[in-house]
Amino acid sequence: MPKSALFLLSAVLSLAVPALAQAADDAEAWTPMETAIRANGPGISLPQSLAGLSLAKSGEASNGGRAVDNYAQYLSEDGAVQATLYVYMPTYADASLAAYMTDKAIMERFGSQTRRTAYASAPAAGQADRAIRAVYDDAADGALTTAAGFVHAGRWMVKIRVTGPTERRADVLAGLDAMLAGLAFDDAAALHATAPARFTQCPSADAGDARLDRADEARQAVPQDVRIPRDGKDTLCVRGTVTTAEGRFDMLQQAGRNDGAIIVPVDDSGTVLAFDPATDAKGYKLSIHMVGQTDLYGVYDKVPSPRQIAAILDGKDPQTAKAHATAAYAANGDVTVSRLSAAGR
Repeated sequence: MPKSALFLLSAVLSLAVPALAQAADDAEAWTPMETAIRANGPGISLPQSLAGLSLAKSGEASNGGRAVDNYAQYLSEDGAVQATLYVYMPTYADASLAAYMTDKAIMERFGSQTRRTAYASAPAAGQADRAIRAVYDDAADGALTTAAGFVHAGRWMVKIRVTGPTERRADVLAGLDAMLAGLAFDDAAALHATAPARFTQCPSADAGDARLDRADEARQAVPQDVRIPRDGKDTLCVRGTVTTAEGRFDMLQQAGRNDGAIIVPVDDSGTVLAFDPATDAKGYKLSIHMVGQTDLYGVYDKVPSPRQIAAILDGKDPQTAKAHATAAYAANGDVTVSRLSAAGR
């Protein structure tokens, strides 16, 4: 295999890491068993060897010591086929959005020659339609095949990435399917049925700027769940497009609902801006969801414009320069809320 293909193989594996941080082994995140490895927080296990792949290492991808962002890497005997199991806790968990944002990242990374040859619901852990399975051929100018699987279990997301040379396509697909089938869950009932996200165009929306109306309402005890269907359960519509220095992002809402939440997925690791209707139905609360953390902001009198959201993402919006409160999630589900002083805003 050419050296360029080996370089791209490493790049595609790193593309889907839930957070950009130095990986560090952590005994609390994983427990090695006789023939399997177990992510302790969510109670999710996978055999150490399957379909010609063997466990090479495991640890935490970020948030060291919190066990909310974990990885386990698998390799074929010759190292040409590589796979990574990610088990992480985004505070906005949605398998259909994770698949959608990973699809965007793969297609942008590898260009127009990359072909999406599979993208549909699939079984996981012996249950039908509990995963989304995606396959991409002719990546990296024809050098690679890469495949991915996505599962939503309780608060947790499972992402599997398998990549190898095009001539090893059969091994790549066998690895993905074996890993999806080999997943075991302490609570099998926690698996969500999921399907690829469906999109349509929203009716024209007000593009005017919003006003930050009530900053102090962000000081709530625990973030409320964002009220929008997940895991492909309903059609989403594209309300607008946000253009930043880092790229273009869709503003999404439930199709046929003008009074529901609006979300802006930002990356394939679960970072999502959410504008949720305030409890008194006056205005929209802003929260930013990440792996293991939600930042809470104030209430706008209406949904901010794409220009304002771009400024928020770029850190240039004077109204939302800093969060008013941060909720940090532990692997056991405990939430710690830190309220920031007015001077720290």
